[in-house]
Order: sequence, then structure tokens, then C-alpha cells
Amino acid sequence: MKVITLRREFGSGGRELGKRIAESMGIAYYDKEILEEIARSSGLAEEYVRSIVDHSPISYYPITFGHTFSFINTYNENYVRLLRIQENVLKELASKSDCVIVGRCAELMLGDIPSFNLFVYADMESKLHRCRVKAPEGENLTDNELIKNIKAIEKNRKRNYVSLAGGDVGMENYHLCVNTSGKEIKSLVAPVVSYINAWYSDK
Repeated sequence: MKVITLRREFGSGGRELGKRIAESMGIAYYDKEILEEIARSSGLAEEYVRSIVDHSPISYYPITFGHTFSFINTYNENYVRLLRIQENVLKELASKSDCVIVGRCAELMLGDIPSFNLFVYADMESKLHRCRVKAPEGENLTDNELIKNIKAIEKNRKRNYVSLAGGDVGMENYHLCVNTSGKEIKSLVAPVVSYINAWYSDK
């Protein structure tokens, strides 16, 4: 079974890379579908679920993921419940078939399910360029405003991730780190897929 988790910096092109990897390998791709399934399983609105699981909490609450005991934050009674559902959803998806899972702290939540963990990052200039290319029509943010937004999203993601991990997670916890600065995402697919396949062939 090949399960690829992908953690990415905002604006790095990680989501596009994950989708192209899945297409190249002919395997399932999970991203927004995860939130949809969490919402369906919880009976809560998708936007409400997103607001809970994507934002770092306030008070500490102990919870166990796999064999790791961590203190995670929660700002309301639904937080822990939704994280449990997220954990179950991720494990179910990873057990079905070969797949790429983008975000959702999947590498932390899969527990005993082995995975190839990929981290995607880029310099600020490349992030700004990608944000401008993908910006909604009529959005006219200055570079400073975009940078502020990017940093705020990254700060929140890291705080949430560190809470779940029970501490900071270094690059040594990933099997491959990809710098997309100044690169077309499609040009990176073949070498990354080749590395993933080589990694699995040695198992």
C-alpha cells in the first residue's frame, strides 16, 4: 500500500503537486473531500467544521493519536470530537487504496498506518506569484498585505500542527522535502514520483 501524505506551506504549490502526483501514479487523491466527509460524519456544516479544525485553539486538553500522547488546544466542545472524526476518516481513506492525502496533519493522525511523508515549501517571492495567479477576480492586495496574510496562515497552521504533535516537528520527520521556488509544479512531478517509487521499492 502506498500512502503519501503532503504537508505544505501556503502558496508553495503543494496542493497542485499532490494532485499531479496522484494523477501520475494513478492513485486516489484526497484534499477537500476530507472536510466533506468530516462534516457528513459529524452532522455539522462544512464551513463550521473548517472554522473549528483549521484554527488553533486556546485551552489545553489531552488527547491520544496513535501511540502519541499530546496536549492539544480546544476552544469549544466540538474540537476534540471533530479531531477524532478526522482521525477515523483519514485512517479509513488510507486503508482503502493507494492515495495522496493533502494536509489535515495526516502523517500525525495515521498512527500505525505507514506513509511516505512529503513537505513542500517555497520562498516568499514564489508564494506571492502563485497567490496572485490564483487570486479571485477583483482582489487587489498589495505585496505587504499578501505577505501579512501568508504569514498569518502559516503561523496558525504551525501552531495547530505543533499542538497535535506535542512539540515542533523538524524536517527529519519527512522522507522528502521539495523546494518549489521558481519552479513550474508540473516539472517537479516526475522526479518526485520517481523518488517515491524508489523509496517504496526498497521496502
